[in-house]
Amino acid sequence: MWETIRVAGSRGVKKRSHEKLTDSNIQHVIGLLNAKSPITKKEACSILNISYNTTRLKTIIEEYVEKKDYRDRRKSENRGKPASKFEITNAIESFLHGNNISDISQRMYRSPSFVKGIIERAGVPRKRSKEERGGAYVPYFLPDECVRDTFEVGEIVWSASYDQAAKVEHEMTNMDYEAKYGAKCYCIYVFEKLEWNPDMYVRGWVGEQTVGFTAYSQAYDLGSLKHLESYGVDIARLQG
Repeated sequence: MWETIRVAGSRGVKKRSHEKLTDSNIQHVIGLLNAKSPITKKEACSILNISYNTTRLKTIIEEYVEKKDYRDRRKSENRGKPASKFEITNAIESFLHGNNISDISQRMYRSPSFVKGIIERAGVPRKRSKEERGGAYVPYFLPDECVRDTFEVGEIVWSASYDQAAKVEHEMTNMDYEAKYGAKCYCIYVFEKLEWNPDMYVRGWVGEQTVGFTAYSQAYDLGSLKHLESYGVDIARLQG
């Protein structure tokens, strides 16, 4: 499958899914080609996992340099400017949908620390890495802005146990959870996003689908997201 990568004013480089045309890999190849003992163009193609074609190799490198120059220029223009309302909303929504700070900062032509500052000041819960999790569903402390004792049926919340947005289905009333555990217990539906891949066959499935599962969580494992609406965030979009 072909994918076209475009930058403003560029020609656009087409790539196959198996080709390793990430920015970091292309930058690595450029460094090796310009080293005191440079690699051959054939070796460069091998590193990028593309067919040996010097013309295409040159185009890929030129596109990367053009893209990098454009990003640097935009970042320079934005340097020192406060975050706009659009940038704040976009950064928060992108982060909640699973995009990492590095990717968001590149799209916004801002530094990672700039985006991280937006996320932290707004009190946005974050997803932990597998390394932080250690393979277990162990909750981490939610931002103060998210902490609540009670949630409404139908409310979109953040599950600290699963690092995902979820919907409150109903409060559990089969026992006195507050007396026994110190907090109310809720039945929630946790949203998960799955991307189609060739190993999966689902009729009519194109792109990304939102699926999920039912779980049970104490109130202290759930975080309110209502405060993010003041930043223009559409919480309902986290459902899919």
